[in-house]
Amino acid sequence: MTEIIDTAFILAAGFGKRLRPYTDTLPKPMVPVAGKAVIDHILDKLVKSGVKRAVVNLHHKGEVLKNHLSKRQDIDVIFSEEEELLETGGGIQHGLHLVGDKPFFIVNGDAFWDDAQGDTAFTRLSNMWNNSEDQIDLILLLQPVSKMTLTKGVGDYDFVEDNKGRIVRDRSQKGQYMFAGVRLCHPRLFEGAPGGRYSFLQLMDKADEAQKLYGLEHKGDWHHISTPEELKAVEEYYALGKKNGTEG
Repeated sequence: MTEIIDTAFILAAGFGKRLRPYTDTLPKPMVPVAGKAVIDHILDKLVKSGVKRAVVNLHHKGEVLKNHLSKRQDIDVIFSEEEELLETGGGIQHGLHLVGDKPFFIVNGDAFWDDAQGDTAFTRLSNMWNNSEDQIDLILLLQPVSKMTLTKGVGDYDFVEDNKGRIVRDRSQKGQYMFAGVRLCHPRLFEGAPGGRYSFLQLMDKADEAQKLYGLEHKGDWHHISTPEELKAVEEYYALGKKNGTEG
């Protein structure tokens, strides 16, 4: 059965401490890159991909982000507020009732990328989900480390040689691919999850161990923005007209 994936969860609650001083006054997803807030780049891509609802978790500078996103009229934005920071796994689990029981996209609120001409990363993830003959719990968007020259990459994952897209985590971080902060998840992955504060990496490893973790190589640019230096490099790259710059 073809799944229509029309809901996303955007992780936007963190402090973004490594990006100070920008995050002293702004939530990290609102830091502007290439002319607008990172989270608006994400929402634009979701709308283009046919996504109707976005659940956004809030904590650090939550009211600032809520006020900003309340202006969007092209997508239904639902807020999941956290009195205390629950990390990535706990944050999604806390707001899971707002998502429903169908597969949904999960996006790091600081993920910044370009899509190659044609389908968006979200559409490609959805197509992979619906065209697979296997039961998948989680698909990760992956960026080849070899293509990351503008910002630094860490080799988190490698593909298994079964030609189906299954991946395994390389705990030595010497793999060929970095997790790009975008994924497609089935809610069943949260069955038996601990609740409270925990990292979503626990559930990524759970899917890996069950051989239900898959990957999709990103077609386009992707940038890891964690520090002011990385932000400056990306901003300069786009100011120069991008393709005249370093990474393509």
